[in-house]
Amino acid sequence: MHPLIDKFHRAGQGQVFAHFDRLDTATQTQLLQDASEIDLAEVAQLSRTLLGAAASAVDLADLNPAPYISLPQHGGDRAAWVQAKTTGETALRNGRVAAFTVAGGQGTRLGYDGPKGTFPVTPVRARPLFQVFAEKILAAGRRYGRPLHWFIMTSHQNHDATVAFFTEHKNFGLAEQYLHFLRQGRMPAVDFAGKILLESPGAIAMSPDGHGGSLRALERSGALDLMQREGIDCLSYFQVDNPLVRCIDPAFIGWHLLQGSEMSSKMVPKAHAGEKVGHFCVQHGKLVVVEYSDLPMDRQEETDATGQLRFIAGSIAIHMLDREFVRRMARPANTGAALAFHRANKKIPTIDDRGNPVKPAEANGVKFELFVFDALPFAQNPVVIETERADDFSPVKNAGGTDSPQTCRDDQLRQFTRWLRTCGVEVATDESGLPNIRIEVSPLFGYDAETFGEAWRKLDPVPAVSDGLCLDA
Repeated sequence: MHPLIDKFHRAGQGQVFAHFDRLDTATQTQLLQDASEIDLAEVAQLSRTLLGAAASAVDLADLNPAPYISLPQHGGDRAAWVQAKTTGETALRNGRVAAFTVAGGQGTRLGYDGPKGTFPVTPVRARPLFQVFAEKILAAGRRYGRPLHWFIMTSHQNHDATVAFFTEHKNFGLAEQYLHFLRQGRMPAVDFAGKILLESPGAIAMSPDGHGGSLRALERSGALDLMQREGIDCLSYFQVDNPLVRCIDPAFIGWHLLQGSEMSSKMVPKAHAGEKVGHFCVQHGKLVVVEYSDLPMDRQEETDATGQLRFIAGSIAIHMLDREFVRRMARPANTGAALAFHRANKKIPTIDDRGNPVKPAEANGVKFELFVFDALPFAQNPVVIETERADDFSPVKNAGGTDSPQTCRDDQLRQFTRWLRTCGVEVATDESGLPNIRIEVSPLFGYDAETFGEAWRKLDPVPAVSDGLCLDA
């Protein structure tokens, strides 16, 4: 018997190889390779702690709203924000910052066949998410005189398609030595008794290990060592579905550095009590994020003396990470700092004992995921800063309704309109600020109000906007 097969049998997971003898050689080889990724001791521990009666409820004891640094327009210290921006700009000029995009998802929920980062998102020219980020990173590198490295985490499902997309588009102008792809880890799905499921006789039901797996992926891929060689110690983390994100934000970088923080986060005030974002909280003296699904609605609806929501600081998945903190979190055996897995009950296509396909009508198993925000309690001096939703957060998650391509395109149009108005250009809008003309601004022309204003004032002649406007580099 193959040593790996024997190991699975001894761990009580022999069903993984129940059909092995009738597989062709290539399928046998692939099954063994996939099985070699699995940490059987980890699966056994997760089955004990997260399945059945042993599963523990979310701890909500000693939970209070987290403090955050307010924007100047909301009462924050304007001079401190200026200092933070200056500090961040110095770090960028010194080459200390890299961008990191979590991009393992597919566009399935959008009705789109392909990696989500290839989804066309801009309002006029339908440019893809990856191009928006690439141009922001390229523009910031030019502004601060140091090209920025960009790390992109893919999944097994979309890695090849993502790399091919960048190749097809000549990396959107980025030099190849500054572009790095790394593949997310995977975890096996199990049934409610902890038995690893097969999706076919020769394939294990594997799924990505969650955005928290990005920390392990950075270590395993050698990305952290590359950063160390390049003098990079700050990593700007953001997810692929949010084209408004200021992925290179000097003020955010500056706050992270000035506070001596190992992990910093952005928040937006929740739009309403039931908004589906995590909550920044303090628990037992540590900064944590509590998911909206874990915080009872009566707690979400609590208000303070002014009538404002108590748990108002919403998490939008934008972070700054210290390189050596990531390394420490990726080596829990050495440091004792380990992210906890979460369970998600799912309908998982599988097979029966005879190898026939089974498509369950209801949840039949569990997928295990890591969440990156669970690293916050382990970080030294974590800091949360406020950001404007209109300038940093409009994700594309759903085919229609809230957080859809339409709402995101509208938010981009509103942003471009605000930039034009700041430069004294009159643009007719409805009550929500949505213009009645089509506008698109490439990040290579301007990626925030400041850079847009600088570029606009250099135009001669100034273009008319009455019939719409598209601005490139």
